[in-house]
Amino acid sequence: MKIGITCYPGVGGSGILATELGIDLAKRGHEIHFITSSPPIRLTQEFYENIYFHEAEVIDYPVFKYPPYTLCLAATMSDIAKRMKLDLLHVHYAIPHASSAYLAKQMSRDIGLKYITTLHGTDVTLVGSQPLFIPITRFSIEESDGVTAVSEHLSQVTKEIFETKSDIEVIYNFVDTERFKPADMPERRAKYALPEQKILIHMSNFRPVKQVLNTIRVFEKIRREVPSVLLMVGDGQQWCEANKLAVQLGIQDSVKFLGTINAIEHILPIADLFIINSVKESFGLAVLEAAACGVPALVTDIGGLPEVVAEGETGLIAPPEDVESMAKLGIELLLDETKLNDMKLKSRKRAVELFDNNIIVPQYEAYYEKVLNQK
Repeated sequence: MKIGITCYPGVGGSGILATELGIDLAKRGHEIHFITSSPPIRLTQEFYENIYFHEAEVIDYPVFKYPPYTLCLAATMSDIAKRMKLDLLHVHYAIPHASSAYLAKQMSRDIGLKYITTLHGTDVTLVGSQPLFIPITRFSIEESDGVTAVSEHLSQVTKEIFETKSDIEVIYNFVDTERFKPADMPERRAKYALPEQKILIHMSNFRPVKQVLNTIRVFEKIRREVPSVLLMVGDGQQWCEANKLAVQLGIQDSVKFLGTINAIEHILPIADLFIINSVKESFGLAVLEAAACGVPALVTDIGGLPEVVAEGETGLIAPPEDVESMAKLGIELLLDETKLNDMKLKSRKRAVELFDNNIIVPQYEAYYEKVLNQK
């Protein structure tokens, strides 16, 4: 198949998943055309056969107060679809990509272009649920030739918010368990922690919904009882606030801000525990990547996280915004070496058995065929 993929190219889960999907599909022989505002971050690491990049260039003209990204993207989608003879478009994150895809479809009637929308989370629960955006988000979803969601929770929430009758196929996020896997890295571990210290890791785009400040607060309490360091991977809106809070709490030497890391599989295996305090999380791709590396998770009871983390087996789940409870769970686990090691093994096993790319990507292939064959 010839497939156009549109996503946000940054470090958010939707862009990461879309990029990894495109890479895996290309390895399976499909021709993949990324149509994005800039090269997706995980697409810049190496050369991939069967992958092409097309920049959705935004016109900046004095009469426009804001550059018309949605229209420029739609025009680019239609142009690429016609010139490259695409079979379909697969857009990730409903706002505004599904709307652009709808316009592209209308401009490409002569080739019968179809589009699939994958819902990832805040495009539905945060942005798309704004009163101004509800009608256009609902319209874009219902006009899609196919709709998928990354968790059962997100599928249900979408139906509740938009009262849509569209069929929503649940296809979980996936991980390449051959790339993301446990590894013995004593020298790398020694760069960040002493032998007696545990390593906690957080990875996100540092948006307010990720509650990175509470992650710092939880760690401060854990550190009182357990010798440990916290690796903060990512960048974004609350980066400065998180740095300042670490200083205010007097733990700046134990909280290490590593910035954005493209090949995160080279750092995840040294961690003992992944921690995330989100108040909105449709799935938790970073949690899954950690699990594949044998790192259990300490997460909030939010959205699709309980579908990823098997409580008591591959991680622990605390009430959202409850710093005390989360810290208590973290301390108990990190002090119980037997239980921690058991969770590490089970985390890896669950990732391989349920979320491996060789299990999930064929589900997308089958869904593409289904959409292309429907009248």
